[in-house]
Formats: sequence, structure tokens, C-alpha cells
Amino acid sequence: MYYRRLRDLREDHDLTQDELIAKLGMHKTTYTNYEQGKREIPFALVIRLAQLYNVSIDYIAELADTPAPLHDTNIYCK
Repeated sequence: MYYRRLRDLREDHDLTQDELIAKLGMHKTTYTNYEQGKREIPFALVIRLAQLYNVSIDYIAELADTPAPLHDTNIYCK
């Protein structure tokens, strides 16, 4: 259940939900549903959040326990 990581990462970066959704350009209710585990998060959004927080997708999905930063590559920016 990756919704815990979504909230934890947001709070670790001192962002409110309002600040984050402004960066992402989405509705607050939609994002809140992701954090609460009420809705499946789209893979494209997981990639954007990994970029924003500089962590691996595996960390967001709770497949890894350390937030290994992304390698210096542009594959996520295309």
C-alpha cells in the first residue's frame, strides 16, 4: 500500500496537499484519494512524484525500504 509513502514524502518535503496539487496541476480530491488509498495512482503520476522527490519508483511503491535517488538520466523526463 503505497499511499503511506505518498503522504510521508509530501510531509518530508514540507509540502501541504494544496502546494503539491498546485505543482502537479490536479484536483485536491483526486490526490487525496491517492494518499488515502481510495484510488489507484496512475503510473505516470508515480513517475512525476519520483522525479519531484528524487526517489525511486520502487520506494514509492513500498518495494524498497530506502529512497534511493534516481540516477542521473533523462529517461524519466521524456
